[in-house]
Amino acid sequence: MTRIPPVPPQEAGPLVKLAYRIAGRRFGAVPEPFAVLAHHRKLFLASAGHEMAVEKASTVLPANVREIAVYRVAWTVGCSWCVDFGTMLTRLDGLDVERLQQIGDYENSSRYSDDERAAIAYADAMTATPTAVTDEQVADLERRFGRDGVVELTYQIALENQRSRMYSALGIVDQGFSSGDACRVPWAAADQAGASRESGRT
Repeated sequence: MTRIPPVPPQEAGPLVKLAYRIAGRRFGAVPEPFAVLAHHRKLFLASAGHEMAVEKASTVLPANVREIAVYRVAWTVGCSWCVDFGTMLTRLDGLDVERLQQIGDYENSSRYSDDERAAIAYADAMTATPTAVTDEQVADLERRFGRDGVVELTYQIALENQRSRMYSALGIVDQGFSSGDACRVPWAAADQAGASRESGRT
């Protein structure tokens, strides 16, 4: 159960309800972070708009490079929801999902290209506290992906750090997207807890 309960549809405003329907059709279920963030309507709308804009703008990097760097951040921070959702995105992009099991040994795995290894190492350097990015690392990435590619990669890694840390702090856990069976209703646990409290009063 999340530390802040999700907002059920019956308590959501019209725009949030519409966003729930769109997300449910696209992903097979309402992503729980949406439902938790809905407590703050303005940030919910800002976040939804930002995510859509970033998705449309991120077209410079090859999908495999972008997705593996983002996945590595989620795996490193330990956000099970992000790992779950990232696995689904990898599958939907037609990429190799099985290799994700070797992310911990990416330096030695034959399932990763040199470009992917460079992106993963950059994700590690950015996610470290304090950050450990070097001039040489950025110069190498620029040779591989161009300046716009480095900016896109940096932005995506930073954004995933935000997501992973926020969702982990709020107790949002994996939802079943990676298995293609994302059937858990985000607000069901909160509804059940509320029903239990009510029955306990009677």
